[in-house]
Amino acid sequence: MNQQYEELDLIEEITRNDNSKYFEISNIDQNGIAELAVDRGKIKNVRILQLNIPRTTALVTYEKYINKTYQLETLTNEEDWKNPDWVEWEKPKGKILDAYKMILKSNQIG
Repeated sequence: MNQQYEELDLIEEITRNDNSKYFEISNIDQNGIAELAVDRGKIKNVRILQLNIPRTTALVTYEKYINKTYQLETLTNEEDWKNPDWVEWEKPKGKILDAYKMILKSNQIG
């Protein structure tokens, strides 16, 4: 199955089951997956902090990495969500982590 490229356009706060939190750059489809993960007890909470974030070079860099690295789930219906575990996207040191931090900083988050 050929995955469709997904643009990222929001920032959310994810609360893990151990009550620790992190920020993720996402989109409304992936936020729906996170909401389902909450319902299924995979994570404790998800909250959208910022919508329609600017399409900066840093965002495009991070977005390309996420689309290349992860199989992004869809929610055509709940049964389509095949992933039994919540996958926290890694942010490798260097260009990707720098882009991630720049996105949060430019949106006054973190």
